[in-house]
Amino acid sequence: MFVYGPVPSRRLGRSLGVSPIPPKTCSYSCVYCQLGRTTALESSRKSYYPREKILDEILRKTPSSNADFITFVGDGEPTLCADLGWLIGKTKEQAGLPIAVITNGSLFFMEDVRRDLMPADVVLPTLDAGDQDTFKRINRPHKDIDYSTMLQGQIDFRREFRGRIWLEIMLVKGLNDTDEQLEKIKKAIDRIKPDRIYISVPIRPPAEQWVEIPLPESILKAQKILQASNPLDMLESGEFGLGEFSDAREAILEIGSRHPLRKSQAHEIETRLAGSGVVEHMIEDGELFEIKYNNEIYLMPSHLKHYKNR
Repeated sequence: MFVYGPVPSRRLGRSLGVSPIPPKTCSYSCVYCQLGRTTALESSRKSYYPREKILDEILRKTPSSNADFITFVGDGEPTLCADLGWLIGKTKEQAGLPIAVITNGSLFFMEDVRRDLMPADVVLPTLDAGDQDTFKRINRPHKDIDYSTMLQGQIDFRREFRGRIWLEIMLVKGLNDTDEQLEKIKKAIDRIKPDRIYISVPIRPPAEQWVEIPLPESILKAQKILQASNPLDMLESGEFGLGEFSDAREAILEIGSRHPLRKSQAHEIETRLAGSGVVEHMIEDGELFEIKYNNEIYLMPSHLKHYKNR
């Protein structure tokens, strides 16, 4: 399954997600990643799946989705997909919905990556650091990607791209939430010139147990220094698209693999799909395991347990 949702997005409304790469294939291994540590750290682009098969699934699921955006996001870094430009162009031409791409922005120094993204309506890259040392500590990039190259790629993309760029900064306590780090990030932002700036915090279980949400005053300070549009420090609301699933178990396993679910969300899915006791049975049978994080209980499929190193 390449297409999922639509899921409620704090930025894009109802977002029909498209994952054109294998799980945990990324150019970064961010300490805060909700899907755990990267298992395939890559910097070279390739075709992972038949592009026609991905497009066919997009076109089949779009009419019934009632989505606001079709979003290429992946379970890693979508720009590693060498067919991304073809997929964006064909989807925009045939599906008739705005296209968004959620990316870490690490590969924008490649001319073909920038070219592939040109037909998109909104591109949402990440910038979590203002210097090489912090970049390595928080994003843990592939050895072929350094901070200055990544940053120049984002600057070049802004100069060429005519759509909207919404830049996201993930704040991690003790790494990039100090005055010094925030001022460095602000200087980088001033060079990129995005249309919007979002501040995010790790509200879902991160790859590394030591990752913490910054103090409220640090988040407020970051908003002021970075002149952010809106903080993303609140849990998302809304309903996940469930029409594609035959039962609650299937839905919980599929959605939970891509989007860690609060236990209350899993129970909501169970109720909407006329299930009863499904969540508790899945926990008892070992199909799901619980993680307590930030005073919330999350459920994740057991096959992801090794990613969490818990």
